[in-house]
Amino acid sequence: MSAAALDEKALQELEEKFDPEMRFRPLTSVAATVVGGLLILLSLFHYYTAGFGLLQEVTHRGVHLAFVLGMIFLVFPHRKALLEKAAMHRLGAPGSVPWLDWALALAVAVAVLYIPYIFEDLTFRVGNPLTQDVVMGSILIVALLEATRRSMGWPLPLIAIGFMFYALAGPIFPGLLKHAGASWSQLVNHEYLTSQGIYGVAVGVVATYVFHFVLFGVLATRIGLGQLFLDVASSIAGRYAGGPAKVSVFGSAMFGMLSGSSVANAVTVGSLTIPAMIRVGYKREFAAAVEAASSTGGQITPPVLGAAAFLMIEFLAVPYQTIIVAAAIPAFMHFFGVFMQVHFEAKRFGLRGLTDAEMPKLRESFRQRWPTLIPLVLLIAILVTGRTPYLAAFTGITSCAIVGLTTRVQGNSPRHWALMVALHAVLGVVVFGGIENAHVKLAIFGAALVATPLLMKALRVSGRIDARALIESLSTGAKYALAVGAAAATVGLVIGVVTLTGVGFKLSILITGAAQAVAGGVGAFVPAALMSPQALTLLVALVMTGLVCILLGAGIPTTANYIIMVTVAAPTLVTLGVEPLVAHFFVFYYGVLADITPPVALAAYAAAGMAGSDPFKTGNTAFRLGLAKALVPFVFVFSPSLLIVAKGFTGYAFVVTFVGCVLGITLLAAALSRFFLVEMTRAEQGLCLLAALLMIAPGLLPTLIGIALAIPMLVRHTLALRKSRMARIAG
Repeated sequence: MSAAALDEKALQELEEKFDPEMRFRPLTSVAATVVGGLLILLSLFHYYTAGFGLLQEVTHRGVHLAFVLGMIFLVFPHRKALLEKAAMHRLGAPGSVPWLDWALALAVAVAVLYIPYIFEDLTFRVGNPLTQDVVMGSILIVALLEATRRSMGWPLPLIAIGFMFYALAGPIFPGLLKHAGASWSQLVNHEYLTSQGIYGVAVGVVATYVFHFVLFGVLATRIGLGQLFLDVASSIAGRYAGGPAKVSVFGSAMFGMLSGSSVANAVTVGSLTIPAMIRVGYKREFAAAVEAASSTGGQITPPVLGAAAFLMIEFLAVPYQTIIVAAAIPAFMHFFGVFMQVHFEAKRFGLRGLTDAEMPKLRESFRQRWPTLIPLVLLIAILVTGRTPYLAAFTGITSCAIVGLTTRVQGNSPRHWALMVALHAVLGVVVFGGIENAHVKLAIFGAALVATPLLMKALRVSGRIDARALIESLSTGAKYALAVGAAAATVGLVIGVVTLTGVGFKLSILITGAAQAVAGGVGAFVPAALMSPQALTLLVALVMTGLVCILLGAGIPTTANYIIMVTVAAPTLVTLGVEPLVAHFFVFYYGVLADITPPVALAAYAAAGMAGSDPFKTGNTAFRLGLAKALVPFVFVFSPSLLIVAKGFTGYAFVVTFVGCVLGITLLAAALSRFFLVEMTRAEQGLCLLAALLMIAPGLLPTLIGIALAIPMLVRHTLALRKSRMARIAG
């Protein structure tokens, strides 16, 4: 395990195999050069604006979206059969890209950039669009739906089409859902010319925050930080029972600090941990499920969470450090739950840990790779000080480039360290120097950029990556951000319909009414002392919201799922008394859970492919392992102190809830594994499940009742374990 280094090419192939958002068409000749150059330009555009100032809002979003949608038509094929046919006829597909796709790329770019072009007159056209406005908007909507279909599949475009149909055909709907209806011109006006649709907050967040952190994750992994994390995880947990599985949990948690993608996390960490788990005796389905369940934690692990976390900044108008703090404890609970099930499974079947020969040499790994921690430390430090996330990402990306170019894996001379420190000093002047004039900052940065290769040549300094690898990272980072960019724009269509028709408010009334009706029926069997009618209504609404999140997540990515549910369901939870921050986190967590929930569980499919296991069985096992993530959101709704920064936080409530969760998750893991200190009986398993649910429920009284229920099992297991040990000694 220690000898296996992360092979970037192999990992990229695995991601493309299992993640539909990464299935890029192979390009040849001029097309490869053109597309590669455009992808690099897209990364450089975001890198420049993050460090030296964003453009005017509509222009910034327009440039981003024109690049993203245009690139999708060049990078993603219409379908595989057409791609193979086009490849045989070079005249019809120069560089393996059909002429139609070149035309679509150009048309969508023109339609997107039309809005920044007419921006000065836009105020006079909103509500009274010209014919060319409607034509351009129609082109963009159709092209956007096709681009999203190519990069993500049919579910999200079909949802957007369904919402637009609702806007156009309002009079035919019954009851509360009925509305006057909009004409196509009115719909295009709202979706295209205003900031409530395609050019809305979702695209703005991807263009301003998400892209930069995707690029940071790619570069940080490329310079070796991911490998260092895996080595640290192996050293911490590898030698204990079931060591490789525990390494998978720790490694995925640490790698999740860099990558907000479940699939990227699964293939990167799983390429090393899954074979090791199988080797020590774990079943293939369980090995793949451990990696899948652990990897979904990447989207909820600070400081680099999934794209949805950046959307929370805009929706809730809170600093990013607030989101980071709120995410910390629930993320810990998720990984703790997976870890405890792994531990009990290993104890139950007597699985070994890693041998000394299989363990990495931590001292050697740190000696080789400790400089790769510098970018992450700088990124976290800037986020904590309250500066903008995109400035933190700019600093982290630049530091990754400096560390990668100026330090070596094996042995660094004083001139290596001197150059690295000097370049970081220049970075510090640019970021923290208080220079208001952007031209001065750019001049300083540009001079350092020109001087770096000259100094490296003069000092004979070579790094762990070269300039070619750095450029390839810019291209790869841009590719990884294409699908989420298209999804954000398509979700803008959904948000546009919601704001145009008011359907979000109507659905909120329907959900609340349904929850009250169900709660009224169930309430007859639930004592009021145990749960009030209001709390029972909230519980039913949470269950309904969670189920819808999982169902939506079966076909669309977490980011799109989050935006739709925040628009439709979160207002319902707020109406029922849930704090907005808590409601958003609830929706976010259940959207992430879809990555390990059959029938469509991308992280589980990716892990199953590497393990050679059945995808459906892997998904079921991964869901079992991730049950803590399914329960913890209910806990922080009823006890917001678990999020630390939520209103009403008290130290007492936090401690009681935290301790109850830890004990409850431990008992839940034991019950699901049918093992604690020895094998459980069926009666003990049922009692343990009940005790676990009571402990997880907020409040001191349920926790104490749960502990009381678990004591007989604990006593029997302790005596049985002692008897077993004495028998072994006597034998």
